[in-house]
Amino acid sequence: MSVTTSQLVAAGVVLVALFVLWLTVVRKARAAREAARSSVRLLSLAGRVFFTAALIVAVQWVVITHPGRNFWTVVAALGLPALLAAFVLVRALTVTALDDRRGGRR
Repeated sequence: MSVTTSQLVAAGVVLVALFVLWLTVVRKARAAREAARSSVRLLSLAGRVFFTAALIVAVQWVVITHPGRNFWTVVAALGLPALLAAFVLVRALTVTALDDRRGGRR
């Protein structure tokens, strides 16, 4: 039994096609894995945000409804979370300019 040149070429084409198919499947699996990770990250972030908000509201509720409250505990319970939220929003919404002086082009 002898193998002809056309059979070798056909076998090579089949091997290349299988390799390309395998690469495509691997790439799709990676993309699906990354999409799943990003959605998990988003869900995790949302969970942490809601938990923290609920914790802040609970502390504020206890301080405000407590019968023996004084002025400074109310200010601390309402003011500190407001300052923290303002700081985070200002950092998130502030546009910083990147000044690249090495290039010389403007």
